[in-house]
Amino acid sequence: MNSKQNLLNLDRKGLETFFTEIGEKPFRAKQVLKWIHQEGISDFELMTNISKGLRTRLADIAEVRVPEIVFEQKSDDGTYKWVLELDGQNRIETVFIPEEGRGTLCVSSQVGCALECTFCSTATQGFNRNLSVAEIIGQVWVAVKALKGKANLTNVVMMGMGEPLLNFNNTVTALNLMMDDFAYGLAKRRVTVSTSGVVPAMYRLAEVSDASLAVSLHAPNDELRNELVPINKKYPIAELLEACKHYIKGEKRRKITFEYVMLSGVNDSVEQAHELKRLLADVPSKVNLIPFNPFPNTHYKRSSNNAIHRFTNVLKEAGLITTTRKTRGDDIDAACGQLVGKVKDKTKRQLKNQRVTEV
Repeated sequence: MNSKQNLLNLDRKGLETFFTEIGEKPFRAKQVLKWIHQEGISDFELMTNISKGLRTRLADIAEVRVPEIVFEQKSDDGTYKWVLELDGQNRIETVFIPEEGRGTLCVSSQVGCALECTFCSTATQGFNRNLSVAEIIGQVWVAVKALKGKANLTNVVMMGMGEPLLNFNNTVTALNLMMDDFAYGLAKRRVTVSTSGVVPAMYRLAEVSDASLAVSLHAPNDELRNELVPINKKYPIAELLEACKHYIKGEKRRKITFEYVMLSGVNDSVEQAHELKRLLADVPSKVNLIPFNPFPNTHYKRSSNNAIHRFTNVLKEAGLITTTRKTRGDDIDAACGQLVGKVKDKTKRQLKNQRVTEV
């Protein structure tokens, strides 16, 4: 069994504790953070501003072990998708989306997803386990190294496989590294956590992190959201919106991003747009409309461009900042809602879904 400490699992505070416990000065944490995350160095011998003795000792007791790329694919539109091997039974997917002036990495937090949002391909795969800090931040490490000389990573969104707030501690530690000046140095507005609405964890996150928040809303009322996002039965919309307002309380310039997948004949009518504008009237918000990305055996269809346009107009006329996400990477199944990876499902959801399909 490997007993070495994987330093990718530690943020600056964790590394300072690690070095103190082995009799070293805490400032070593900053040095090592910069080597690992800014220089992309995983070999202690190459960390030249550290003494030879400490480098040798680190090689004996520690390591920098990142997920292994088993497959890399580039879309016609420049989107990259990496399939990363975790433990022989599980794989996750990470996606980089280049746009003018920015490059966004979509990071996974779990192997599969414990929630069952009905319009999401990841949800059909079931759930195996939470990712470690090393497996979360390792996606950033891998992407930065793979993109060197090709593109710059400017933003990270926790919108890949899984519900980040159900892997709370590891997600927060990874966020610390993303925003640490000695690691990736991303501004809080450039790091976004997306949640389906785990309300208690939203309050906890407000206490410990400055990351931006996005909420997968997808419906303007509880009845429909119960169907699309089943966690709504536990934390209904009224409670969710109170948690959203609390998250940005006292910060006038901050807004919550509400994600809303456009499903033909389900949630895309003009009447539902008016319902949504009333719902968000007192919440500082931005609305991100997401054209549905199909996957095998789904019964949902993407809203027409005309339907999306009409929906958008209602929201904009109400003064809501509204954007429509451009579909990227769908030719390599890297678009929003299409990430599946390889999940050794502990929930038997794959088997259940297969039976439903066969009926």
